[in-house]
Amino acid sequence: MHSATHQAIDAVWRIESARIIAGVARMVRDIGLAEELAQDALVSALEHWPTGGVPDNPGAWLMATAKNRALDHLRRGKLHNSKLEQIGRDLEAREALIVPDFVDALDEARQDEIGDDLLRLIFTACHPLLSTDARVALTLKLLGGLTTHEIARAFLVSEPTIAQRIVRAKRTLGEARVPFEVPRGEALAERLASVLEVVYLVFNEGYTATGGEDWMRPALIDEALRLGRMLAELAPLEPEVHGLVALMELQASRAKARTDADGRPVLLMEQDRSRWDRLLIRRGLAALQRAEALGAPQGSYVLQAAIAACHARAHAAPDTDWNRIADLYGALAQANPSPVVELNRAVAVSMAYGPAAGLELIDALREERSLQNYQWLPSVRGDLLAKLGRNGEARAEFERAAALARNARERALLLERAAKLA
Repeated sequence: MHSATHQAIDAVWRIESARIIAGVARMVRDIGLAEELAQDALVSALEHWPTGGVPDNPGAWLMATAKNRALDHLRRGKLHNSKLEQIGRDLEAREALIVPDFVDALDEARQDEIGDDLLRLIFTACHPLLSTDARVALTLKLLGGLTTHEIARAFLVSEPTIAQRIVRAKRTLGEARVPFEVPRGEALAERLASVLEVVYLVFNEGYTATGGEDWMRPALIDEALRLGRMLAELAPLEPEVHGLVALMELQASRAKARTDADGRPVLLMEQDRSRWDRLLIRRGLAALQRAEALGAPQGSYVLQAAIAACHARAHAAPDTDWNRIADLYGALAQANPSPVVELNRAVAVSMAYGPAAGLELIDALREERSLQNYQWLPSVRGDLLAKLGRNGEARAEFERAAALARNARERALLLERAAKLA
């Protein structure tokens, strides 16, 4: 019985923890303290639910308990604060209890587009003041409901390292007195870019793991999709948010076809497209349509989603509109110039206009410093050389790419391709 109750508590916590922490953070204006108070509510549930039973509305129970803890904390703070501050914060806390916090997050977003607690929490956890690693860890902890152990396992980092990142991140935000709010004006675009970067970093690590034995980490894909969908509901007028959601949905649709029965990678052009998830494709295309309907100039995520849509619409690999993809990569290179974008554009050009045209673009990138340890540069070059019949050079490139790869499955794939050219 207790085991079933504990499983129920775990499930409720994973779903509700972000909203509880966000609601309490609005009261206490400190996400570190808010997390502690929310954890206190979780401990209370672990103490009471096994004997008293799981409440009819467990999320509301946890929220009310956490807010009562916050009220107790604020009342104790009266001993140390000025009377004016006491009254102001106490009124805010009481108001938080009166506002119907248990309504759907989407309904709250409609009532007050920039006032939603979850949106505040996302923007605070992804503050540019923090390092990228710290933003990722804190976001997964506060918004994903993941334990420190789960985050450490997902990123192949020791648990103490992740714990230290999270503690330092909360301390940094507290010492800098980062306000618990959604930025306005020009600051909003800058901070939104940071939020989207974190979500996409989480997705990419799940989609193609940088290290370890597994090609993919589905749990991280699921978390990124959940965060992206949440963000799309909370910021419905931001095209890049819908663009990122579309991109992730469309890429995630290929997950079941990306590995064979033994877990080995299957490249895009060799995948069995009947195994692609049609529901995710429909969701992705709908999100892309929402982004495009907003009428703003197409940003990086919208353009990448449009590229993914070209693949999703092709029922067989030969049906892919590579001319359109090459054009989209050209637009992406203008909107967000980077060597990696140029590398991907070279692949599209090679598919549209032949391997020699792609190789010319690839060779122009060989001296790019940021790509010196990037395994996909020699991998792509090896593929184009093989298509041109230059097998000896191609094998050397695949071997070099394998030496740079940190993921065991990826390394094995590259060595296998090299061996076939022996």
